[in-house]
Amino acid sequence: MFLENALMTQHDSEAVDMVLVGAGIMSATLAVLLKELDPDIKLEIVELQESGAVESSNPWNNAGTGHAGLCELNYTPDNKNGPIDIKKAVTINTQFEVSKQFWAYLAGREGFGNPREFLNAVPHLSFVRGSKNIDFLKRRFDALKTHHAFEDMVYTEDRATMAEWMPLMMPGRDADEPIAATRAMNGTDVNFGELTRQMLVYLAAKPGVKMSYFQKVTGLQRNGKGWRVEIKNTRDGSSRTLDAGFVFLGAGGAALPLLQMSDIEEGKGFGGFPVSGQWLRCDNPEIVKQHQAKVYSLAAVGAPPMSVPHLDTRVVNGQKSLLFGPYAGFTTKFLKYGSALDLPMSIRPSNLRPMLAVARDNMDLTRYLIKEVMQSMEDRLKTLRGFYPEAKAEDWRLEVAGQRVQIIKKDPKKGGILQFGTELVSAKDGSIAALLGASPGASVTVSIMLDLIERCFPEQARSEAWASKLGEIFPAREKVLETDAVAYREIVAVVDRKLGLAD
Repeated sequence: MFLENALMTQHDSEAVDMVLVGAGIMSATLAVLLKELDPDIKLEIVELQESGAVESSNPWNNAGTGHAGLCELNYTPDNKNGPIDIKKAVTINTQFEVSKQFWAYLAGREGFGNPREFLNAVPHLSFVRGSKNIDFLKRRFDALKTHHAFEDMVYTEDRATMAEWMPLMMPGRDADEPIAATRAMNGTDVNFGELTRQMLVYLAAKPGVKMSYFQKVTGLQRNGKGWRVEIKNTRDGSSRTLDAGFVFLGAGGAALPLLQMSDIEEGKGFGGFPVSGQWLRCDNPEIVKQHQAKVYSLAAVGAPPMSVPHLDTRVVNGQKSLLFGPYAGFTTKFLKYGSALDLPMSIRPSNLRPMLAVARDNMDLTRYLIKEVMQSMEDRLKTLRGFYPEAKAEDWRLEVAGQRVQIIKKDPKKGGILQFGTELVSAKDGSIAALLGASPGASVTVSIMLDLIERCFPEQARSEAWASKLGEIFPAREKVLETDAVAYREIVAVVDRKLGLAD
């Protein structure tokens, strides 16, 4: 304490153990994990907006799919010369189950909210049209069924069965059109905004935790073994500094500029490609009650994986709606409430070549985005009618989704590649880390944050105290869930009961 006071006097700054930038699902998860592992940690979460979960974690800025590989066809790429590759689907499934273990643990803690307010059981379906796509879906089903995580999945080409599974989608459809679907009853809809809010409330009640809103990080500099964080209050213009031993940059699209501000070697060469999105939203209860599922199909040729079309049951604040999309677009903003200068200001000598290489090698994506931007409402409805043939314009309105910044990184052969997914970047000494990228980020947040803890706090993670606590929170980690069918079934059953997903 004396040392902290001396620092505050000498540098006119406050000393904390950790600063977490961004009050979304990522920072909230990491902060809760760290406080469970060490209740004495002193940390501050700084957020640019007026509250947590305003950007990507907000329930209307994402589809709310609990990504578990059950319906997302892009997680099982088609190997033309061999079997369907299910590795990514299995990985994401087991990572999501680890997230559920954490939420189940929190559900039993005093001060945490009700999981039923952010988590609902919603079947996950894959739906395809045309003989070629049916062949792919059948081979995908056959491959997934070999793994215990997908053993309850069902496949059908029977139209009567599909009418039971997705009654909204069958009337008005061409009777001669070949169609097929799979269904997994253990799918979920997750309100990541409400989950974030519950974690922030849980955190705020703990000693040594401070939440600061309307705070913009304007500087990051090395300070001994830690960091000096310069912060500006956007309401009154005042400035302050925080001295921290560890900094986490979990600010969504803003994480890249902050990583560049840190100037760590590990962050050089990364660029960002912002993709905006929109949904068609229906709140008509007569329509909504006819669809209880998240139905995913195949992306258009040249479309990014995040643009896979899907028709979703959405549960927000206890009310059901339907979302269809996403419809992609382009803006140079890195955040929904960001600046048009975000992209040009992120260009550096170290990432210029990778960014130019990505621009050269992704002309199909560029054409796709231009086409999406130019769409009319009627064009969007035409796409929707591929799922819901009898859709009427008056039942749907446009909802602007959150901003996603896809990762551009160096590649020795191509110069640069566009990477869809998430990537954790950390300094060699573990004093700072940033999370870049997008889907399936929120669903697998817990696994990502556990990876961060093992990277940035290796000695503590191996200690008896932390290992014991992690064992209490997580009955089984990803590798065990992936390989041990008995453990998987037993643990999922217990977790689902705690979360109210099963009786």
